[in-house]
Amino acid sequence: MVALVSLPRPELRLPAAVHLRDVYTVAALAFIVTIVAWSIAPDLFTSYDPYSGVPADAFAPPSPEHLFGTDQLGRDIFARVVFGTRSAVLTAIFSVAIGLVIGGLVGLAAGFLGRGADAVLGRFIDILLAIPGFLLAVIVVVSLGFATVNAAIAVGVSSIAVFGRLIRSEVLRVKNLAFVESSYLIGGNKLTVLFAHVLPNAYRSVLALAVLQFGLAIISISGLAFLGYGNPPPSPDWGLLVADGKDFLYRYPWLVYTPGLVMVASVIALNQLSRSIGRKN
Repeated sequence: MVALVSLPRPELRLPAAVHLRDVYTVAALAFIVTIVAWSIAPDLFTSYDPYSGVPADAFAPPSPEHLFGTDQLGRDIFARVVFGTRSAVLTAIFSVAIGLVIGGLVGLAAGFLGRGADAVLGRFIDILLAIPGFLLAVIVVVSLGFATVNAAIAVGVSSIAVFGRLIRSEVLRVKNLAFVESSYLIGGNKLTVLFAHVLPNAYRSVLALAVLQFGLAIISISGLAFLGYGNPPPSPDWGLLVADGKDFLYRYPWLVYTPGLVMVASVIALNQLSRSIGRKN
C-alpha cells in the first residue's frame, strides 16, 4: 500500500508593513480612514451646524437624531466632533512633521558625522529628553501665544528629541554593518551610503514612531486646548469640547465621554497601526 502524504500548502505572506490578517489592525485602519474622511469632508457625515444649535434641544441625550447628544446650547455634539477632526488631524500632522524633520536632521548628523558632532548633538538630545514633553509644550505655547497652530508647534518641538534619538540609534546601527563598509570599498561616498543604504534600512522604525507620535500629538494638542491654550470658543476642537462639558459631567456625561472616546479610540487605533508597521516578518 502506498501512504498518501499531504504536502504543506505554501503560505502567502502579506507585506510586513501592514498585517491585514490581524483583525485589530484592520479595525484600526478602518477607524483611521473614517477619521481622515471626517477631516476631509465633514459635511458628508452630518447635516447639523457645529456652531449653532436649538436652545430647546439643549442637553438632549444620545439618540438616532443626535448620535452624541447635544450640549448646553442645543448644538449637535457629533457635528462638533466631526468638524473638529480637521483641526485635530492637520495640527497633529504639522507637529509630527516638525519633530520628524528637525529631529531627523539632528539624529542623522549625530549618528553619521562622527564623534565630535555626536557628542554635541547627543547632549542636545539628552537635554530635551530631560524636560517632560508636555511641560516643554506648555512653555513653548505660552511663549508663542494661545492658538492651535502654536500648540502644534509646541508639541512638534517637544518631539524633536524623540525622533532625534531614534534616528541617531538607527544610523549608528546600520552604518557599521558589513554591506555599508563594502560600499565604501567600491568607491561610494558618504551621501551615497547615507541615501542608498542607511536611510532605506532605518525607515521602518521611523515610520512606526511617526504614526505613534501622531496619536500622542492629538492627545497633547487636545490637552493644551483643554487648558485654554488652543483656539477660543466656539471652536469645535476636541479638547475644548471636553473642557466645555466638564461642568455638566455628572448630570450630562455624554458631553465629555463622546468626544473623549473618539480621542481615545483614535490614539488606540494609531498605536495598533504603529505596532503593525514596526512588526518584523
